[in-house]
Amino acid sequence: MDENIITRISLDGLTTDKVSVSRQKYITLGETEYPIEMPCRTAFENSGKGREELLSQIEEPYLSAILSVWGTEPTIEIKQI
Repeated sequence: MDENIITRISLDGLTTDKVSVSRQKYITLGETEYPIEMPCRTAFENSGKGREELLSQIEEPYLSAILSVWGTEPTIEIKQI
C-alpha cells in the first residue's frame, strides 16, 4: 500500500485588508487521506510588516493569489506610539 504525507493549504477570510492561512498535514493510505496533525493557522494583515511576513512565509501559488486581492500597496497603516 502506498503512503505519502502531504500538506494542504487553504486561504480563509481573504479581503483587501487581511488573510488567514491554514496548513494541515495528511497521510494518504491507498486512496484515503487521514489528518495527522491539527491545522496551523497564521493571520496576515495588509500592512508593510504583514506583507514582509507574508513574502517570507507563504509560497506560490498562494502568495500570488493573496497579492492579487491585496493589490500593490498596503491598506493598513501601523501607527507608532
